[in-house]
Amino acid sequence: MNESTPLYLLFCESADSPYGGTWRFVLECVGQSERLVASGEETWRDRDRLALLSVVRGLEALPEPSRVTLLTPSRYVSRGFRYGLSVWRESGFRWERFGRLAPVRDADLWQRIAQAMQFHRVDCRPWRFEAIDAEEHDDDQLPVERTHFGQRRNRRTIRIEDQELTAAAG
Repeated sequence: MNESTPLYLLFCESADSPYGGTWRFVLECVGQSERLVASGEETWRDRDRLALLSVVRGLEALPEPSRVTLLTPSRYVSRGFRYGLSVWRESGFRWERFGRLAPVRDADLWQRIAQAMQFHRVDCRPWRFEAIDAEEHDDDQLPVERTHFGQRRNRRTIRIEDQELTAAAG
């Protein structure tokens, strides 16, 4: 891949929901204002598998071979990229566990990632979301709350203002 290959930012996350779990990704091409947002619900609640599924879906959504900076809060995903994926590929997605070869957890999804990496160069970075204090204001002077991926959402604050009560002396 050369420097003219497009560079994308891929933000991925997962969460539990009342009836299973959700995954979500945001794919942004650096230097362009357009972005692709996709999400889905699954019946299972394995948050690590959901996080991995969001990565798979994001990589498979790329229209052409690309350089990708993957940002994920999942330690499972970031450690798998850093320490496991290259070894698992060589061993047929098996690893030694208590003296025996055992299948890698979520091997089906890791294999899809390995397939996508034949076309894309992926740099995985751990990413932590921290709540942002709503100090910024919109034109209508409402505090702004930022969600995980920088989307802005107005948040109304209810204030009870002090009132001076005076009693008439009689």
